[in-house]
Amino acid sequence: MARRQEIDAVRGFNRAVTESVGVLGARFLGRRRPPGESRLLWEIGPDGADVRELRSRLGLDSGYVTRLLHSLAREGLVRVEAGADDCRVRRARLTSKGRTERAVLDRRSNTLAAEILAPLNDRQRSTLVDAMSTVERLLRASMVRFAVENPRSADARWCIDQYFAELDARFEAGFDPALTISADARELTLPSGLLVVARLSGRAVGCGALKLHGKGPAELKRMWIAPDARGLGIGARLLRELEACASARGVRVVRLETNRTLREAIALYRRSGYVEVERFNDEPYAHHWFEKRVKATE
Repeated sequence: MARRQEIDAVRGFNRAVTESVGVLGARFLGRRRPPGESRLLWEIGPDGADVRELRSRLGLDSGYVTRLLHSLAREGLVRVEAGADDCRVRRARLTSKGRTERAVLDRRSNTLAAEILAPLNDRQRSTLVDAMSTVERLLRASMVRFAVENPRSADARWCIDQYFAELDARFEAGFDPALTISADARELTLPSGLLVVARLSGRAVGCGALKLHGKGPAELKRMWIAPDARGLGIGARLLRELEACASARGVRVVRLETNRTLREAIALYRRSGYVEVERFNDEPYAHHWFEKRVKATE
């Protein structure tokens, strides 16, 4: 739980940032539109973007995005058309005028950044840039969301495919899913189990699963974080999320097995309170077996 002084510090930081980058007015970067429209113009990008993806990426509701797109379309900056492969999918694209306007925004954003840095000396600029990088990384970590998902969904299948591919690349003799202990879609659907997907700005960046056996020990499976999302603490949060799911179902022990090449995962499990135990299954790819007692909350 955040303390009052921490909340006050975040609010003060937010006020300073919104003032310094000029998002309080309706003419962001000196253009004739509010910040939301300019950001959407930037996010559409030179290749266009699915409207659904824009909503998810920016965390905006459908009606608001529709209003922003209509406004940009009236200016002749954007056109929205049916997707090439699925007419139900709407795709936003920049017009020639929109691409020109986006380039103007890009130049003015660079100018604004330079103006923020200009009054500072070299040491101050270095300190500010390093601090901004740290803040951005931590803000991204705070934006990750977890949800129990159908293991047959496209994002769930993608995560598991990436997990298998990484194991195949890292294991000394490769990895064959047909040889490992099963954790198929049926086994990862309640009441037999569940799968949690982690998302950052709407994009799947990791997964983890449980095989449930009533109130007996639950099996932790399919723990994976996308390489470009590592270092944000997502793995530890995902592990706690899965433990909470187990606890809510009356489970008191969570078990897992892992391969010796997955050193980062082994370190995470140990930091998270898992203790190494004797072999409890015949997983052919495992070298270590762990378990942790969790508090049942059912």
